[in-house]
Amino acid sequence: MGYIVKAPEEIQGNVFSMIGSDWMLVTAENNEKYNTMTASWGGMGVLWGKPVAFVFIRPQRYTYTFLEKTDRFTLSFFGGGERDALALCGKVSGRDRDKISEAGLTPFSTNDGYTSFKEASVILECSKLYADFIKEENMLNPALMEFYKERDFHKMYVAEITRGLIKE
Repeated sequence: MGYIVKAPEEIQGNVFSMIGSDWMLVTAENNEKYNTMTASWGGMGVLWGKPVAFVFIRPQRYTYTFLEKTDRFTLSFFGGGERDALALCGKVSGRDRDKISEAGLTPFSTNDGYTSFKEASVILECSKLYADFIKEENMLNPALMEFYKERDFHKMYVAEITRGLIKE
């Protein structure tokens, strides 16, 4: 079973469910090594005339070090499946263990050289456009600081979705 290439605008699905309920894997690589993490925060839309994805990563996450050293990454969606694997990838650091093997996921390189997983039903290849930290002084609702008791603010990455892959 392979993948069909789709333009970002042709990808079907409810982003609220895809990200917030079903979760996604954010995967970045550098120098032949990669790391992935589960994310349930993010979004998709149109910005600067481009189809984009927004992801938010805390600096203490191992995946952050990979995102800082590359201009591209993938977002992998599993359609509600692989829940245990995604939970493991959200709890275990790739810094300490081979969480991909433990999760039972099968990494592969797309034709454009991005890393994703054969179990994914939708893969988005993304190219970074903008990045900045969430800043306390810009919080308009003080209640949001509940997410940042340690002042460990996420970095937001805005990336162009350059290609979608849909499992056949």
